[in-house]
Amino acid sequence: MSEAGGEKNRDLAVRTKAFAVRVIRLYAALPKTDAAAQVIGKQLLRSGTSVGAQYREAARARSRAEFVSKIESCLQEIEETRYWFELLVEVEIIPEKRMKALADEASEITAMLTASARTSKAK
Repeated sequence: MSEAGGEKNRDLAVRTKAFAVRVIRLYAALPKTDAAAQVIGKQLLRSGTSVGAQYREAARARSRAEFVSKIESCLQEIEETRYWFELLVEVEIIPEKRMKALADEASEITAMLTASARTSKAK
């Protein structure tokens, strides 16, 4: 792997872990007495923390095909996470303004994962 590729991979590993931490903190801040917030929050917690775990698995892939498969799993999880973000905003549990930075990070991670999958498929 080239040095630039290695640095990019480290950046994505760091960002997906930081993203998971932010999702955990968001979940912890959700209203405990709101049933919808707790149901959505648990789904969000599962999918949002899974992105980084799946990415770590991808880094240990035994083949290019396995790597692509794991990256595509990451993409599924982050897309599900974005869905839960949207629901939290639309049912007015979290103000859109408060969700913006985390939603933007999800979009950036999505773009990075998509580029990684495309690059690997092209090789």
